[in-house]
Amino acid sequence: MAPSSARPTSRDVAQAAGVSQAAVSLVLGDKWRGRVSAATADRVREAARDLGYRPNLAARNLRLGRTRTVLLVVPALTTEFFAGVYTGAARVAARHGLGVVLYPSPEGIGPARDPFASAQSALDGVIASSMAADALTAIRGDQLPLVMLDSDPDGSLGAATVNLDIADGVRQVAEHLLALGHRHFLHLAADVPSWTFEMRARELAARLAAVPGTEIRTAPAPISIDGARTATEAALAASGPRPTAVVCDDDKLAAGAYKALRRLGLRVPDDVSVTGLDDLALATALDPELTTVRLDAELFGQRGMEALLAVLDGREPPGGDIPVELVVRGSTAPAAPHRA
Repeated sequence: MAPSSARPTSRDVAQAAGVSQAAVSLVLGDKWRGRVSAATADRVREAARDLGYRPNLAARNLRLGRTRTVLLVVPALTTEFFAGVYTGAARVAARHGLGVVLYPSPEGIGPARDPFASAQSALDGVIASSMAADALTAIRGDQLPLVMLDSDPDGSLGAATVNLDIADGVRQVAEHLLALGHRHFLHLAADVPSWTFEMRARELAARLAAVPGTEIRTAPAPISIDGARTATEAALAASGPRPTAVVCDDDKLAAGAYKALRRLGLRVPDDVSVTGLDDLALATALDPELTTVRLDAELFGQRGMEALLAVLDGREPPGGDIPVELVVRGSTAPAAPHRA
């Protein structure tokens, strides 16, 4: 064993395992297959563990051309959901000696200023949301090892795609409202050109179309409380049967719908039920508390980072969408007698 006061070196590991330093380098660099035996590799790893050996990452990165840095591209830093995504991704990255840099593409103003002269020369890989695709292209991050979040798996730019099961979340919302007797719906749809929101609209329309007597009206809205309020007021002022349920793509949109309904003298849920999607802290700050779909943002970020690590290691990332859960609260109730 090396003295406890000294940091173990690769030479110490080689001596403890009875092999050359070259063999240690091959094993700990995961390049041993076909060059040393599996038994030797096991012996080297065991010696490294026993000694508490940690490689000199700075020197190793210079040799390998690796920066140990990953870029996480998100639509905005002010969104609680993407803060959770970052937390989950950074937790996994830290366990593997990686740093995570956030690159925001704020809503309404386009991509942020490029933080790198060339992302390709400064990063090992990128994790990006489909809503930040413009920013991704602007920094040429799509030319790096890439994992896409919340994106069409059949048309993804990335080597891997990680998704929450949003389609199932939308189905859960529809089934809940249909079971309560609702047949006249307003879909308050996020006015963002993104696969995830397009898919939500398709799933909702398809599920409601399968039930005779249902009607759905769609009102696009920017993802803001004021924007959602304005869109809801305009939709409810239109001619035709008044919706008994408002299905919102996002909890912030639901908050705007609440404001619009109250301005019009309508009660939630007595006159109109409202649902959201995300289960942000906002959902329980509303009165009544919001029925919404809970998305595990931290697990989403964790799975995204695990997928990128697999891509960097040449492994197949694990598949399967992340389950979501409908949380029923006070904003939904049986449909009131229908009025025009």
